[in-house]
Amino acid sequence: MNEVNLIIIGAGPGGYETAVKAAKAGLKTVIIEKAALGGTCLNAGCIPTKCLCHSAEVHDEVLAAGYADAAVDIAALVSRKDSVVDKLRQGVAMLMKMPSITLVEGEARFVDAHTVAVRKADGEEEQFVAPNVIIATGSVTKFLPIPGAHAQGVITSTEALNLTTLPKRLCIIGGGVIGMEFASIFRSFGVEVEVVEFMKEILPAFDRDIAKRLRTSLKKRGIGFHVGAAAKAIYEGEPMRVEYEEKGKLQSLECDLVLMAVGRGANLEAINLDDIGVAYTRRGITVDQDMQTNVSGVYAIGDVNGLCQLAHAATFQGYCALHHILHSVSDTAIDDCENPYHAALSVIPAAVFTTPEVAMVGQTEEQLAEAGTEYKALKSFYRANGKALSMDADDGLVKILVAPNGKILGAHILGAHASDLIHEVTVLMRQGGTIHDIAHTVHAHPSLSEILLAAAEA
Repeated sequence: MNEVNLIIIGAGPGGYETAVKAAKAGLKTVIIEKAALGGTCLNAGCIPTKCLCHSAEVHDEVLAAGYADAAVDIAALVSRKDSVVDKLRQGVAMLMKMPSITLVEGEARFVDAHTVAVRKADGEEEQFVAPNVIIATGSVTKFLPIPGAHAQGVITSTEALNLTTLPKRLCIIGGGVIGMEFASIFRSFGVEVEVVEFMKEILPAFDRDIAKRLRTSLKKRGIGFHVGAAAKAIYEGEPMRVEYEEKGKLQSLECDLVLMAVGRGANLEAINLDDIGVAYTRRGITVDQDMQTNVSGVYAIGDVNGLCQLAHAATFQGYCALHHILHSVSDTAIDDCENPYHAALSVIPAAVFTTPEVAMVGQTEEQLAEAGTEYKALKSFYRANGKALSMDADDGLVKILVAPNGKILGAHILGAHASDLIHEVTVLMRQGGTIHDIAHTVHAHPSLSEILLAAAEA
């Protein structure tokens, strides 16, 4: 039996970043991973997808420069993606060699609430005991419960990242973040793309105005959309056929490949939660504001708790749990030590790496209207910005939602580098700043950040 201070189950961003921080704080930490270091984000999510997003963007720029015969070597692009992932995975492996961190490869299970057994590849089992355990087992791909959902020719985002040949026609079921990023990528690569989305608009969690504008931009690029449409069945064959119901009528479309992109769900089956009485719902493990479950000393962070399926959220949730753990073992009462990560986790930016990009932070117009909150929407457009025009990126806008006292309630950006621009507003919201702080701050010229300034001055 190996006694340590902290056990972390899962070496995704939340797990390994928290392990590093715990080790620096002096905790003897064991981190357990049964697959590849870096979790979904590094191996089959954020990073590899962004590699292909970059390749798609470069290809678009080459075509815009007049090289109409530029071919796409998808095998070479996948190879580049793999090399980037491998380099980052090696970096994580180096971090796990820090003093006070022990990486154990294998499948974990609870013996009791504070004892975890790990079965390794050779069948050997090793047990670890600690006063605190963090569950960070991530998420798994969801599938629609329809005929043909697992048929040959139906792939998930994981397989889409490793295609060595491009289909002529691709049907994407799901208009969320995953679906939209792949729609944008494959369209840039010359694939005919059709999207079937059950909700009335793509990106249901985003501001509806922004989502509609993105759909318009993507339609101009040749992507077909069927919104408010329910996929009913998938039929194998050459070609494949996707049957869906739209406006009360049963319709179908033909394609060569189907991408199932209807989201991800908490990976609850990765660990035997019932044996130790950890409470959970279909959405994920139930936690309090410190990420602690109903079992004292057992925490859950990242996708597995269902609060926010973003890698950066998982990391800060891990920090939040660790802060609680550190003060639990100190001489200072928890009530006397406000957890700084509570406020940090209330302002989380999100981005979609389509062309053009989308980013948001805070509340949407729909949420404010539903709550009866008084607000004003301040807008500015990329087409009026010199830097955007010089970049041939005039498609986009900035929308900042503010209260009568100037407090920023939310911000939504569609356009080039939206994922970078959103952080000016995020930092300001985190610090309790107002729209006047943006308006009274000098912004470099010419720069895309001036679009934020223009909105603030609107």
